Amino acid sequence: MAMKGVIASAVRTLASSGSSASSTTFTRHLHASAGSKKIVGVFYKANEYAELNPNFLGCEERALGIKDWLESQGHKYIVTDDKDGPDCELDKHIPDLHVLISTPFHPAYVTAERIKKAKNLQLLLTAGIGSDHIDLKAAAAAGLTVAEVTGSNVVSVAEDELMRILILVRNFVPGYTQIVNGDWKVAGIAHRAYDLEGKTVGTVGAGRIGKLLLQRLKPFNCHLLYHDRFKIDPELEQQIGAKFEEDLDAMLPKCDVIVINTPLTEKTRGLFDKERIAKCKKGVLIVNNARGAIMDTQAVVDASSSGHIAGYSGDVWNPQPAPKDHPWRYMPNHAMTPHISGTTIDAQLRYAAGVKDMLDRYFKGEDFPAQNYIVKDGKIASQYQ
Repeated sequence: MAMKGVIASAVRTLASSGSSASSTTFTRHLHASAGSKKIVGVFYKANEYAELNPNFLGCEERALGIKDWLESQGHKYIVTDDKDGPDCELDKHIPDLHVLISTPFHPAYVTAERIKKAKNLQLLLTAGIGSDHIDLKAAAAAGLTVAEVTGSNVVSVAEDELMRILILVRNFVPGYTQIVNGDWKVAGIAHRAYDLEGKTVGTVGAGRIGKLLLQRLKPFNCHLLYHDRFKIDPELEQQIGAKFEEDLDAMLPKCDVIVINTPLTEKTRGLFDKERIAKCKKGVLIVNNARGAIMDTQAVVDASSSGHIAGYSGDVWNPQPAPKDHPWRYMPNHAMTPHISGTTIDAQLRYAAGVKDMLDRYFKGEDFPAQNYIVKDGKIASQYQ
């Protein structure tokens, strides 16, 4: 239902729970009041790559392609890649911005301290999927709306996961490295290269991305397992041929390949620590395009060094961007990349359009598509609880 006009400030007493703050006073409007708005976008700088593709919208130079549209309506649009440190460009605009747009690929970490300083802030938009760079409890307590473009890059990430599985199973990276280095040692690759067919692949999380991955794995004739809070629709589960595993620790030792597809929450932070990794099959391959903080960083390094993890691939780090001395850069048998899986050009077109649509609705006082809300009316979406 459309929300027209200005929503009056109200005091709401909420039950104390993980999804809301108790006895919280909301003093911010959830939708736009009349007048010009200051909108800040935080994106990575593309430099010389910016002009190579007109649809490269997710960089600072293109800024989702919405600058002319926003300014034509009288709004101020500030774009920067400088988001960290006490004197960063973002912090200069925190006190008077109304809307902050960020991406998971170059996240502007929206802490409780930043929220407290942002007196005019009403709306936090994620250009993509994954809003864990925002302190959601603090956002809920402050009466902010947090939203993302749900579904915008699920195909992109699922395809990337499938690629990474094959890269690890076939021991591709050392073979490529040989060629780059002028070598030719087939035995150095073949001694640990396998077929995917007949292997057991388990996904930790079977939401939109997890389901798409399972569907794409079906033609490879794998044994497919999944662990989630909820079971997949029975008809789809039968079509895919995937088996539900209620107990994560019981699923792990069955898997040759484990794919992480769960959001980062208080419950999943550090989920794969030393003890849980030890429960995995020796020689397991792990793919993680979800969030780096789901893994214990040093535990992954140690298990990769010992060979318990035979290969680790993903594009998510903790923190991001990853510092030059991050140990995952140097551990054996990895196939890591910067955070790229969800920011293909196709995905950028989708999440740029989604952000523009939500801004348009915000200016008109209309609700967003329900599935896009992460925080609304002081409540945090179930997937982040």
